Amino acid sequence: MAAGLRFDGRVVLVTGAGGGLGRAYALAFAERGASVVVNDLGGDFKGYGKSSSAADKVVEEIRAKGGKAVPNYDSVEDGEKLVKTALEAFGRIDIVINNAGILRDRSFIRISDEDWDIIHRIHLRGSFLVTRAAWNHMKNQKFGRIIMTSSAAGIYGNFGQANYSAAKLGLLGLSNTIAIEGRKYNIHSNTIAPTAGSRLTQTVMPQDLVDAFKPEYVAPLVIWLCHESCAENGSLFEVGAGWIGKLRWERSLGAIVREKNQPMTPEAVRDKWEKVCDFDNASKPRSIQESISVLSDALSQIESQGNVTMNSTSSGSVVSSSVDTTGIVGRELATSVYKYTHLEPILYALGVGMSTKDPDHLKFLFEGSGEFCCLPSFGVIPAQTSMFDGIPSLPGLNIDLAKMLHGEQYLELYKPLPTSGQLTSVSTIADILDKGSGAVLLIDVNTYCGKDLVCYNQFSLFFVGAGGFGGKRTSEKAKVSVNPPKRPPDAVIFDETTADQAALYRLSGDWNPLHVDPSFAALGGFKKPILHGLCSFGFAARNILKQFANNDVNRFKAIKVRFAKPVFPGQTLQTEMWKEGNRIHFQTKVKETGEVAISGGYVDIVPAVNKTSAREPLTTTGLQSDLVFEEIGRRVKELGNELVKKVNAIFQWDITKDGKTAMQWTIDLKNGSGAVYQGPARSSADTTFTLSDEDFMDVVQQKTNPQKAFFSGKLKVKGNIMLSQKLEMILKDYAKL
Repeated sequence: MAAGLRFDGRVVLVTGAGGGLGRAYALAFAERGASVVVNDLGGDFKGYGKSSSAADKVVEEIRAKGGKAVPNYDSVEDGEKLVKTALEAFGRIDIVINNAGILRDRSFIRISDEDWDIIHRIHLRGSFLVTRAAWNHMKNQKFGRIIMTSSAAGIYGNFGQANYSAAKLGLLGLSNTIAIEGRKYNIHSNTIAPTAGSRLTQTVMPQDLVDAFKPEYVAPLVIWLCHESCAENGSLFEVGAGWIGKLRWERSLGAIVREKNQPMTPEAVRDKWEKVCDFDNASKPRSIQESISVLSDALSQIESQGNVTMNSTSSGSVVSSSVDTTGIVGRELATSVYKYTHLEPILYALGVGMSTKDPDHLKFLFEGSGEFCCLPSFGVIPAQTSMFDGIPSLPGLNIDLAKMLHGEQYLELYKPLPTSGQLTSVSTIADILDKGSGAVLLIDVNTYCGKDLVCYNQFSLFFVGAGGFGGKRTSEKAKVSVNPPKRPPDAVIFDETTADQAALYRLSGDWNPLHVDPSFAALGGFKKPILHGLCSFGFAARNILKQFANNDVNRFKAIKVRFAKPVFPGQTLQTEMWKEGNRIHFQTKVKETGEVAISGGYVDIVPAVNKTSAREPLTTTGLQSDLVFEEIGRRVKELGNELVKKVNAIFQWDITKDGKTAMQWTIDLKNGSGAVYQGPARSSADTTFTLSDEDFMDVVQQKTNPQKAFFSGKLKVKGNIMLSQKLEMILKDYAKL
């Protein structure tokens, strides 16, 4: 390897290295130049017995390849002896891989004192003793790398492994603390939660999975974390099958449930419980200091109750440096109700340039059309009515609505918008950013029809002069724009706006005089009124809907834009579009000036489903799987409530024929009393399966094991793979042919 990670001169101690993961680590380190102490007591996976053969065999493998290794047969409870072996053989100790472990699986009530104690002695106390024995040597040489081995059972829990789970999560706490203490000595400690085939996982995993999750798919992560060039410290990773993911804690914003000089009551906890458990705008604390800071903020808010003065936000006494963003982020601004008839969607369609001159537009302009529907971008209209009520009163921010610029917009649809009715929108401050010359508020708006979430908007609003309070400049909560491909666009559409375009669009609810009053526009620095950014947004959205989705509103999933330059009514909009899979990138230019008005835009569309074949699956597609889904549908109608309670998931099936998707089916066992329907999931699928019609039938008729189909590549799975176990129950119990 030209730029390979080498460990020449380093000494590595690997516990439990006689087989499985430990053996893979020992061989990998030795191959890269390290001197390795191969520790293994030689007992069985329950901790009984002792033998030198396991460690000796691995040492022989290493030496046969020209590597350097010595065996050690002590228990990890004799940590000093393990480190002494390294010092006597190689003169130093640089890296400790705490890998040794055993199992004593029992249901909670059946765990004996011995079963509990030995698991903690080997996993948790053993790792502590070995690491402590090496610590001062690492400290004196100003270098050390430590790996603790946790488990998914420790992170998430697992039936029958209470003793094991407790010890494994304890290792995470141990690692996090010594990572802090060792940082100044260049001693790094990280934790991994591996999934690999071994004698331990044989007890909880099918043999097919044990064979597929090779230890060699975990070892490269350990090698990297232990290299001198790796700065990672105090982190937790899940790893297996060639995949690696980093984990972190997430905490809801919570709620203050007591008042100043008043007792805290269980009833107050009950009343605020929904907010306590609401993970919208959640924080991600990385240290105990960050964790505790929220408590001091809460104390300050409680103590200040009754002492709050109602100062105007434009008062000179308000200074940016007093902004407490923790008290702003997550704040609910308003809940608004938007009642409308068919008139409002039609008026909106006219406002974004639709015309009866185009026959394709009639379905959006005539309520008597059999296909009458709302443009998807109409979803911004009910949302914007809920935003501005609470913004001017945000404490410490010098907010002036006259100095507001609409920076970016994101809209996601979960189902087609009703053509009339009542929508309820709830707006929340997702984050606040300090851009120096101004402040950016990210405002999330969820819009509901009854209890059903219809759409989600994120408004990015820039307030000139409200910055400089020392806040962060970026946010992971922001929906980001994406630059288009560097090639000519696949399609370009020109739309000439009218002189009255803004006057017409404002009738949909954006009454800002900036768009119609010349004197007000002059105060904003414009020579004349400008077109609403969301009007240009609507033009682009409808063009993409027609060009790439055949005006099918069911296929319009999401749109993101960044407003770059103003447009004046009467100018021509030039929408340039690039198709990349199911994402349509676009930008909007002003034809007369060549300036980009909307940049980094994209629309996500849902793949089309052949409607003819959906209505006549047996005669047009000849798919045998249709029979199965129809049978599942009948059974779901009978047993839906029971299945929803058991499963609580949405499964999407992409059935292929001759290598191409021939049909999509969705089994919804999460909402209502369940449903089975043709087409993609109407809300996000928890798990998506892709396989051919023939392979599907083999799986259903139990001619092929689903796990074998997965590992052979016949069955592809996206999303939560563990939920497939619940689906197997449905296929076996309710869909036999």
